[in-house]
Amino acid sequence: MVIHPRTALVMGAGDSLGAALARRFAAEGLAVCVARRNAEHLAPLVDEIRAAGGVAHAFGCDARKEDQITGLFEQIEKEIGPLEIVVFNIGANVQFNLRETTAQKYYKVWEMACFSGFLTGREAARYMAPRGHGTIFFTGATASIRGAEGYSAFAGAKHGLRSLAQSMAREFGKQGLHIVHPVIDGPIDTPFVRQRFPELVAQRPADGLLAPADIADTYWFLHTQKRSAWTFEIAIRPWLEPITNF
Repeated sequence: MVIHPRTALVMGAGDSLGAALARRFAAEGLAVCVARRNAEHLAPLVDEIRAAGGVAHAFGCDARKEDQITGLFEQIEKEIGPLEIVVFNIGANVQFNLRETTAQKYYKVWEMACFSGFLTGREAARYMAPRGHGTIFFTGATASIRGAEGYSAFAGAKHGLRSLAQSMAREFGKQGLHIVHPVIDGPIDTPFVRQRFPELVAQRPADGLLAPADIADTYWFLHTQKRSAWTFEIAIRPWLEPITNF
């Protein structure tokens, strides 16, 4: 089996940012591995990347399950190639009134947005640190910096993910790994956002929402930074988004 010298993994490769990241990395010549719970949902993305001349592989994986994460990394490293980029991009952006938030709901949000990030980050570091090279991204959100009404579970999980990224940057930066926590501070231009927030969309110009492909460009720029001037955290927001979280 062909082993590609440069490989990327996008955990949580949805239809917007995750897909845009996969396209961007593939366009730069990396073999792209995309993962989500239902691998069949990834078929259109994989077909698109391959049709454009790129290399893409789809995996079904529940990122909350330790055995599935360890198995995924082992398979990629053995059968596809050494990982150069790993992106943890699982969201769990849900809204619950605190008094209606059950323990099960809170725990599930934490599992998806924080615990699975720990499992992904740990396995990425196990393989990448001995090579002394690579970038690990933990996609953040406004909730990573401040809590909002109705988002106690989500904010708690994203705060935890940010702390994980901070700790990993201090532990593995000196071992050659670039740990990055991009804060996505604004609405991403997706069908979901357009359907759920039509008034917001109507009030903004075409470039008033975060374009997934433009975010992906920023991720690639961060990956290519020289280690003498690495960025750990950056806020990515559209030009008219109010700055309220720093």
